[in-house]
Amino acid sequence: MDIALWILIISWVFVLVWVPFIIFSNRKLHPKALFILFFAEMWERFSYYGMRALLILYMVSELFKELSNGEAKIEALGIYGSYTAMVYLFPVVGGLLADKVLGYRKAILFGGTLMMAGHFALAIEGMVFGGNAQLFFLSLAFIIVGNGFFKPNISSFLGDFYGLNDSRKDGAFTIFYMGVNIGALLASVTCGYLGESADFGWHYGFGLAGIGMLLGLLIFWVYAPKTLGKKGINPASLENFPEIIEEDAIKLLEGPKEERHKALEVEADNFEEIKNPKLRKNQILTYIGSIIFIPICSLFLDLSDVVYWGLIFVSIGILGYILYIASKEDSKEAGQRLWVIVILFIFHSIFWALFEQAGGSITLFTLENVDRVVLGSEIPTSIFQLLNAFFIMTLAPVFSIMWIKLRAKGKEPSTPMKFVLGLAQLALGFAVIVFAAQFAVDGLVPIIFLIVMYLFHTTGELSLSPVGLSMITKLSPKRMVGFIMGVWFLSISLANKMAGKIGELTAGNGLGENATSIETLEVYSSTYLTWGVFVVGSAALILFLLVPTLRKWMNGIH
Repeated sequence: MDIALWILIISWVFVLVWVPFIIFSNRKLHPKALFILFFAEMWERFSYYGMRALLILYMVSELFKELSNGEAKIEALGIYGSYTAMVYLFPVVGGLLADKVLGYRKAILFGGTLMMAGHFALAIEGMVFGGNAQLFFLSLAFIIVGNGFFKPNISSFLGDFYGLNDSRKDGAFTIFYMGVNIGALLASVTCGYLGESADFGWHYGFGLAGIGMLLGLLIFWVYAPKTLGKKGINPASLENFPEIIEEDAIKLLEGPKEERHKALEVEADNFEEIKNPKLRKNQILTYIGSIIFIPICSLFLDLSDVVYWGLIFVSIGILGYILYIASKEDSKEAGQRLWVIVILFIFHSIFWALFEQAGGSITLFTLENVDRVVLGSEIPTSIFQLLNAFFIMTLAPVFSIMWIKLRAKGKEPSTPMKFVLGLAQLALGFAVIVFAAQFAVDGLVPIIFLIVMYLFHTTGELSLSPVGLSMITKLSPKRMVGFIMGVWFLSISLANKMAGKIGELTAGNGLGENATSIETLEVYSSTYLTWGVFVVGSAALILFLLVPTLRKWMNGIH
């Protein structure tokens, strides 16, 4: 019995039933734009997570097969950390360019095209030039740069369809986030099954990821004009023209404030694409410059320490710049809200530095120290990454409804408190894995402990991540939402590089080639106890003590 094939079939059937149910049950509550962006993001994440499910395994078993096992793991985890770090670093630039030059729509389409090219190049590398490190790094660079344009702007774009204090907003981002994980679930089981199968191979998994990206682009390109109106056509600084001239509009419009704002919204919806030769020239230069930068980006993938320290300095510099902006804001309230973003940036990074072990050290832990045999059939390692996505798909609507109901009763936790809950549950998940070592047989832990770990990590993610995206659109000054959203992804970028460094501690390079499963389990347990339980748990406690201050600084924004 091929248990992996049955998992694949059941997952697709589940999605084909679940997605229509979610859309039908929310069709009257949310604008149609949510569902178009939902599908575009779902297929983009299918491409990203399809490749991610295979990446660390491919590097260890194929790209660095000439090295010892410990050396191969250290090399692979270092590159994986640099890759995922840059995937979340480039949205800082991509968000800024969308705000000032491209606009959301052009940025999303351009970024998606680059990502699709990268995935197909990975397939060609595996099919024709197996083990070619230069082509491998260049393919990843296409995905990195493309993601910089796609990822922050589709999230920021969604925020444009909801008001500042719209009670539906957290729910919308939670549903949107579920789309991310539907793509991740299908990618893990489908690309993972093909990539690790002896009948197919790595390049089939990578190629299928490229097809997923193509579908995402087609959905956005075909349905955006009908569903999204005029939003996202121009850069944010120009698209908000009606807001800029509000003082003049006040002199021209009569009636109460509500009618004035309604008239301005109509003006915004009718605002056509700006035909500006200078703007058009800057857009072309942005496209050309981004493509030229791709081979330069590929060189940094194998420079782990340079990326690590570079990210630290960039993070400090950008956070300092945001604090400078906060000091120059016209109102004290706007400045304090930026302070909240900076402080939560730090705790957000701590969360993701440990959560992102899933694609690195936890994948290798699953390969080496989890009993993966079920009903006489061994489940491929990459397929276990579906657990996080599956739990999000099933629990995201529960969290969405829960936040709305709690808010109606005046009992919804504030955003900082949700971060505390996320960190605490992440620590609890790692505690489960450490505890699991007591039940290991010959160094292999029962599969149930891995499932429970993913459950706690997922509930922690649902407590923290979707509301973090929503928070950025609420707390950021309107003129720089894209940039601040990019900075928020920078916190994940720094975290991913830290994740690679933490993951290297689990490589057990000093154990030698013939290390037993019992020895490797001890290394994993020790690392997860220190970083996953103690460090993350301490961060949750510190943030808990800061919650009252942060709530005050949010100045009425929930």
